[in-house]
Amino acid sequence: MAEHREHVIRGLKASLHNPRVSDKAKAHAEKELKEMGESVGAAPDSELRHEENVIRGYKAAIHNPRVSDEAKAHAAKQLKELNKDVDDPGADS
Repeated sequence: MAEHREHVIRGLKASLHNPRVSDKAKAHAEKELKEMGESVGAAPDSELRHEENVIRGYKAAIHNPRVSDEAKAHAAKQLKELNKDVDDPGADS
């Protein structure tokens, strides 16, 4: 039964972040979560964690010998736009 509750909570939270879900449906999901005693927002560090994962992925692509030069150039460009140096260990921890 607790597993079902967790699935429901995850589904409601996912609907809050899905751009294809209507505002009315998002409001309903938020109401349901509050009634269940759940926090509505994402975990405070989840966006930071996501950005760090993206940066690590681009860096890995640059150093992977099986990645094409075109893909490596794209990864380097994305890192530059994020103001991250390819060899900057800042997001590798």
